[in-house]
Amino acid sequence: MHSNPEDEVIKNLLKEARTIAVVGLSPKPHRDSFKVAAYMQASGYRIIPVHPNAREVLGEKVYRSLAEIPEKVDIVNVFRRSDQVVPVVEDAVGLKPKAVWLQVGITSEEGAAIAKEHGIDMIMDRCLMLEHKRLCTNC
Repeated sequence: MHSNPEDEVIKNLLKEARTIAVVGLSPKPHRDSFKVAAYMQASGYRIIPVHPNAREVLGEKVYRSLAEIPEKVDIVNVFRRSDQVVPVVEDAVGLKPKAVWLQVGITSEEGAAIAKEHGIDMIMDRCLMLEHKRLCTNC
């Protein structure tokens, strides 16, 4: 059974990361995906929205899929249901991110196994924004 990396590993990930692809980033400001991405953007990270129907979110061009992103991604942050995680992780493998991050309430043992097989850390059932606030007051 998967267990999340230790706090120190997550803190180092957040210190070193620069670019976060957000799968399921809603253009609606009241949605959690928007709030988390806006916070991370305000904290200095480059946000790359991934959404099948939006064109621009938070001033950034939206990509329809992870496969379309033409640049390096450090973290893939996932706002999709647990039963939709495996294809996202399979797509993320091609980007070679340092981590795939599943938000609160989202888990996938199969997705975690795929990530591990490709040397990608998996963080499940945790809010990226809250973990950043908790661990990176001096990042």
